Amino acid sequence: MKSARYGILILTCFALLYLVPLAFRHLWQPDETRYAEISREMLLSGNWVVPHFLDLRYFEKPDACYWINKLSHLIFGHNHFAVRFGAVFSVTLSALLTSWLAFRLWGDKTVALLAGVIFLTCLLVYGVGTYAVLDPMIALWLTAAMCSFWLASTARTRGGILGGYLLLGLACGMGVMTKGFLALAVPVISVLPWAMAQKRWQRVLLYGPWAVLSAVLITLPWALAIARAEPDFWRYFFWVEHILRCAEDNAQHKAPFWYYVPFLVAGALPWLGLLPGALKSGWQGRRGQGEAFYLLGWVVMPLLFFSIAKGKLPTYILPCFAPLAILMARYAVAQARSGSVILRVNGWINLAFGAVCLSIVAFFLAPWGLAKHPVYAANETLKAILACLAFAVWGLFGLLALTRRPGRGFSVALCPLGVALLVGAVIPARVVDSKQPQAFIDDVRQPLADSRYIFTNSVGVAAGIAWEMRRSDIQLYGQAGELRYGLNYPDVHDRYLRPSRFAAWLAEHRRQGKVSLLLVVSNPDELHALTPPPADRLTRRGRFVLLEYDARP
Repeated sequence: MKSARYGILILTCFALLYLVPLAFRHLWQPDETRYAEISREMLLSGNWVVPHFLDLRYFEKPDACYWINKLSHLIFGHNHFAVRFGAVFSVTLSALLTSWLAFRLWGDKTVALLAGVIFLTCLLVYGVGTYAVLDPMIALWLTAAMCSFWLASTARTRGGILGGYLLLGLACGMGVMTKGFLALAVPVISVLPWAMAQKRWQRVLLYGPWAVLSAVLITLPWALAIARAEPDFWRYFFWVEHILRCAEDNAQHKAPFWYYVPFLVAGALPWLGLLPGALKSGWQGRRGQGEAFYLLGWVVMPLLFFSIAKGKLPTYILPCFAPLAILMARYAVAQARSGSVILRVNGWINLAFGAVCLSIVAFFLAPWGLAKHPVYAANETLKAILACLAFAVWGLFGLLALTRRPGRGFSVALCPLGVALLVGAVIPARVVDSKQPQAFIDDVRQPLADSRYIFTNSVGVAAGIAWEMRRSDIQLYGQAGELRYGLNYPDVHDRYLRPSRFAAWLAEHRRQGKVSLLLVVSNPDELHALTPPPADRLTRRGRFVLLEYDARP
């Protein structure tokens, strides 16, 4: 009966954290609008081989991620929940694999259950796992690969070993089809410290080719299909997306070597107090089978790998949190059984975090705050109050962890609950009017629906318009962005227009129907710099400006 109550509680909290909020937030550009639109176009066209974005060839990522999102759209329909469910589904499976591996390592049900809970409630995991990007999916396959390798390494029969390596290859192959060849590199470097310490190279060399064969077999049909359909795909994907993007001086998202340290620290909340002890326990677990050391290598090696790469984003270190969750769970359970104060220390950290964030909102960001230009406008008092409430909930559960009743130290798992339920309602208007184009698109839906041609100077906004209006013929004005490669094909040259040519184009094409130009600008001067012709009507909200040009015979 007690287990049933715990199960119901966990499922309820999971639903409140991961499922309920999905539908109540606008899509963010450029990431969420991009992947929502690519999946919509794939579903509409029925083309499972070649990804298209705004009807343009889009070779930045392989197809497996879009397959997951496409199935989500097929099941749940055209809505925000469907857009984000693929990420939630992937991170949930990663949590189940995390619990499975924790139990496989030490046979402790409490550690196994807590590992999954810690993983799902880590701030970075939650943030990325409810956001429509590809990282939760690649993290799933990398977690599956590391679980498969451990299964193979601990198997006692030849069949068990072979099965583990075949599963390893399947996971790596799916990872390649999700985000590229990093899915091969990350598991290899992750197992290096443990394999060297345990001197397990003989088995790896003997059975490794079976993993390679398995990976090749699962990727080969799609690899051949896309090579036949688009012969330039593999050149572009390998050279541009893997070499130039990460290693060259002009790599995207350049950042210093230490970039990931603050994200690892902040991402471990609300379990930050366990982080030092968990990492230390991993280092101390080098002897014997080295279970904890295996996990430590899985944390440290990818972290170093992504730190060395010039291009960095916080989402890249998501795969590090599965092993980190297991280490923290084992450390927490051990400390709780020994009567240590570490869980109370962790409670103090969360209480302080909630109090500091609440104070920042109340005294600086709110309209009544001390800041000269507060983030919240004068008419957003309710949003500021709800933001304070969200962080008050965080601090409250941190406070609850300070009580000496057994198990209360683990109540910090509920710290993110207020943020999860209220985040969609507390985003300031200035952020909405810059990063969430749907709010503005809803305001100008009828003019856009009446338009024969729609132009925009932002790829992310173009994706938002396409997804919201269910039309992919959005034209690019002055900015090609990530679609520059797709626009190089001769059959789509007309999808991009320079501002200097717009007046002449408009004079000719407005005979065919109404033309709308939706611009993203930082200030009024930037609007003038873009030199659009005088419009029949102009609508502005924040950084979004819509210029309407009526049809003329």
